[in-house]
Amino acid sequence: MDLNNLFDVKGKVVLVTGGGRGVGEMIAAGYVLNGAKVYISSRDVKACESTAQRLTKDGPGKCIAIPADLSTYEECERLVKELEKREEVLHVLVNNSGVTWGEELSTYPDSAFTKLLTLNIQRVFTLTQKLIPLLNNAKEQGHVGRIINIGSINGIKPPGLETYAYSASKAALHQLSKHLSTRLGPSITVNTLALGPFRSKMMKFTLDNFESELADSLPMKRIGAPEDVAAACLWLSGKGGQWVTGTVIPIDGGSLVATQAKL
Repeated sequence: MDLNNLFDVKGKVVLVTGGGRGVGEMIAAGYVLNGAKVYISSRDVKACESTAQRLTKDGPGKCIAIPADLSTYEECERLVKELEKREEVLHVLVNNSGVTWGEELSTYPDSAFTKLLTLNIQRVFTLTQKLIPLLNNAKEQGHVGRIINIGSINGIKPPGLETYAYSASKAALHQLSKHLSTRLGPSITVNTLALGPFRSKMMKFTLDNFESELADSLPMKRIGAPEDVAAACLWLSGKGGQWVTGTVIPIDGGSLVATQAKL
């Protein structure tokens, strides 16, 4: 048993949605630093292309930007067609694109549910559905295709903040992942990472104002670092993770077992 091979992603083709910044960038960087060819996509063209250039420069893998607004069905289709033009196989799909909305219950808008459920769950299904042929092609190379969905502890434990559509969408994503895993095995595994607090645009307000209090409430006494989420993705993408499917794995510093922080 070779320890290095258990986590090896060198030469693999990976797509990370929402890879231009935040958690998506952390994940993409982990793959590139370990020799993968990584496509990143987000609607922020500037951030997407800038991140791709920087990660490629750092190497040894390569990062390629294909900007797209993945909240729309048509843009998901366009992204898939772009990948099909360039690649015969996709080894790993990381569905990370997501958005949140916080507002008090009495004024929480109906449009927030439409926006969040569309991007956070419906388009994950759309993109996965369209990319199944490329993921299945990995089997011809002796690999098991991997789908990693980026969920949240808010989909397991109700959050203290009023982010109703977000927590609902992440709970739905966890269940969708389990359901898909029963259909796509044995050629493709499907798993979800239920993330705790990481430095991202989505968490910016909370961490800018309450990072020390939030960190102190966790058993590990800190928020997530880039290597925490990248390492989990590498494990699920390598040989060491090929018999793991249908799981929701907390990457949360103990958030789920900690007393809710009073923010």
